[in-house]
Amino acid sequence: MENKKFTVTDDLLASKSQRLLNFIIDVLIIYIIEITIGTTIIIIGDLTHSYAASNWVSSLSPIESFFFGLIILFFYYSITEMYFSRTFAKYFTKTLVVKNDGSKPNMKSIIIRTVSRLIPLEPFSFLMAERGWHDTLSVTYVVKKHEFVKKKKLLDPSDEIVV
Repeated sequence: MENKKFTVTDDLLASKSQRLLNFIIDVLIIYIIEITIGTTIIIIGDLTHSYAASNWVSSLSPIESFFFGLIILFFYYSITEMYFSRTFAKYFTKTLVVKNDGSKPNMKSIIIRTVSRLIPLEPFSFLMAERGWHDTLSVTYVVKKHEFVKKKKLLDPSDEIVV
């Protein structure tokens, strides 16, 4: 019996439109999380008559708000991709983050992937190349989930794919 090794191929890669939709949805979710956290802090401050935190949130400058958003972005991408190999947007577009051999990315890859997103203009890097900088630097791939699962099962039917 021949032992074939699985490798992500170009036909499995998510399309540029899927990648763009992932970006737009994830940015909206991060923005909603940021607003929800800020509003919750203000409401709790008002209810407890402890206005220090609510005054801080209310007086954030646009730059401070931007950095607060970056912190949320870091935790959002790190947590969702580390535990589920996908963000909420990737659930919607039926895509998945994997390593070249089809395995789930490790923590180091996800951290590199997430930190790479902080590079200016990085969100648009996937429009100029087949894979974005955060994919290339972390050696990860965003694939179409159903095609990926189908191809991986063909290669090794006994392989249990956890996605």
